[in-house]
Amino acid sequence: MTGKAWVAFDFDGTLRRGDSLVGFLLDLLGPASLGGALAFESPWLLGHAAGWVANDVAKERLLRRCLRGLSRARLQRAGDRFAAEKLPRGLRRAMVQRLRAHQAAGHQCVLVTASPSLYTAPWARAMGFHATIGTELEFDARELASGRFAGLNCWGPEKARRLRELLGEQTLEYAYGDTRGDREMLAMARRGWLVGRANAWGEGLPRLD
Repeated sequence: MTGKAWVAFDFDGTLRRGDSLVGFLLDLLGPASLGGALAFESPWLLGHAAGWVANDVAKERLLRRCLRGLSRARLQRAGDRFAAEKLPRGLRRAMVQRLRAHQAAGHQCVLVTASPSLYTAPWARAMGFHATIGTELEFDARELASGRFAGLNCWGPEKARRLRELLGEQTLEYAYGDTRGDREMLAMARRGWLVGRANAWGEGLPRLD
């Protein structure tokens, strides 16, 4: 297939191994400050791991603990640095090759992630993505972070809703994800691929049409 077909990629676990948020917070705050924040929020984080605290609740509590009161300028500098220096590490080679194959075919590739666009957007621009859909952070009138989301955490149904907002009446041809949080996005696509052990984390995916 050639032309302006739309393709959606999840980030953490799909294009890159592991979770990027804790890595960003570590880069921003250092091990001592982040360790203190994780210890303070551990009941909520453990509750999320056990399944009785919602993903967005635990995540927003940690962000409030770590980011509240920091300036937009400082956070954007940190995000740009993290995108350039740290995010290229741990990329899944097979999935980056898949991205490049779509781009070579002229497809419109969109990064759709629950991670903050603060650092995923500059990484995606450098990688040639058409757009980034990510979790947005709230800032007050003084441009200081509240630690809350601006809108909803970009996970599950919110990924699909924001993709529909971007695409309008156009069809999502391909989508790639790796967890329950990508299910609605994968269901939107004509070809939705769950990246995992069954396809060797992208190495066993069939060739593009």
